[in-house]
Amino acid sequence: MWSSPYPTAVPNSVDTLLRLETEDDEPLLLAVEAQGKKDPDKPASWAYYASYLLTKYRLQPMLLVVCQDRATAEWAARPIHFGPRQWPLLTLRPLVAGPHNMPVITDPAVVRKDPALATLSAITHAADPDIGAILKTMTTVLRDTPPALANPIIELIAQGMGKHPAAELWRKLVAVDLSFYKSPLSEEIRDEGRVEGETRRAAEDVLAVLAERGIDVSEEACERINGCGDPEMLRRWLRRAVTAPTAEDVFMDE
Repeated sequence: MWSSPYPTAVPNSVDTLLRLETEDDEPLLLAVEAQGKKDPDKPASWAYYASYLLTKYRLQPMLLVVCQDRATAEWAARPIHFGPRQWPLLTLRPLVAGPHNMPVITDPAVVRKDPALATLSAITHAADPDIGAILKTMTTVLRDTPPALANPIIELIAQGMGKHPAAELWRKLVAVDLSFYKSPLSEEIRDEGRVEGETRRAAEDVLAVLAERGIDVSEEACERINGCGDPEMLRRWLRRAVTAPTAEDVFMDE
């Protein structure tokens, strides 16, 4: 089973470093790398990570490369040989997870049985049409999962979604379904929610004062007020709305 992520001081460090506890052998270090495209310079970096981690922690390292398209996954899975062709120095063989070799998991029972596999499934299938069902299944199970295990999974999936639209979906699911968990991601989402709520109410206050005074508000002015994400600016506009002769005067000097 995995433990919480290890802190690591590797220069240009790996994305995630986990300590794996095994039943029979000594613990292992699992370096997890997200790879979005083919990069001929990466294998040398991976070899460096492995040798550095072995030297620093004196634990055998493993490398897991997580890809979200098959072509990149197949490229990453090829053995890479270092050294002269006639006398290879070492061979790098990472584990590779991609949408072609990871199942689509939407069954809560499967997630409970193997949360690590389910996490990789969610990350590798970030662009899958069923990603909504995949992520919803994860939060359904994580609600009843001890925080020591759930929190690292929440963070790993957040990192693994990258810039896919599924990243925003995961943030919303965490905010709603897992609102009682304390983690860097959940706290960030809650902070954003508080700011959004504050700005929404401030915009409503500006419009309410103008309406109470009988001031006509054009569609353009209304959109500008509702679209403002700066609470301090909205507070200035609210003060001006009390005396401004027109809605446009609220934006004076802005």
